[in-house]
Amino acid sequence: MKPLKRPVRRTTLVVHVATSAGWLGLTLGLLALALAAYTSESASMAEASYRSMEVFTDWLVLPLALLTLTSGLVLSLGTQWGLARHRWVFTKFWLTLATTTASVLVLRPGVDRAADTVASGGVVAEPRDLLMGPAVSLTAYVFMTVVSVLKPWGLTRRGRRLRVSTSSRKVVDERSTRQTA
Repeated sequence: MKPLKRPVRRTTLVVHVATSAGWLGLTLGLLALALAAYTSESASMAEASYRSMEVFTDWLVLPLALLTLTSGLVLSLGTQWGLARHRWVFTKFWLTLATTTASVLVLRPGVDRAADTVASGGVVAEPRDLLMGPAVSLTAYVFMTVVSVLKPWGLTRRGRRLRVSTSSRKVVDERSTRQTA
């Protein structure tokens, strides 16, 4: 993929930061609702919490996750950072993919089951499970935010190879420019 033009890169960066922050905030909200359901002795409070979680997971989690993943992928492929050049970018990509997958395959079905259970007058068997998903996700998102700011760990093997080949090409180009001048 060729480098993104400045306006496209900036727009994509804004989308990425906004959706990432939205996903983090949504997860914090899901954690608060799961905690309210878990600690409340009121069946109606638990039901309201699980139903609210269901709305969030059914309508917001997947769109925010996919926008975050897609915008991050576009940024990594369309900027100097690359997808597999820097360890921090590669780590963020895989964590985002893992949390997106877990949200779709584990969190959403679990919340839907809990909401159905309390709506039919039942009691959720393992309410702690609904606390763990958002807690783990929140930890991952905060970690990814820190990694985005600090950019630790340096280049991957591929990144080092690309840097060497790019610098070798620059030396050759400079020599040919001097020879023709």
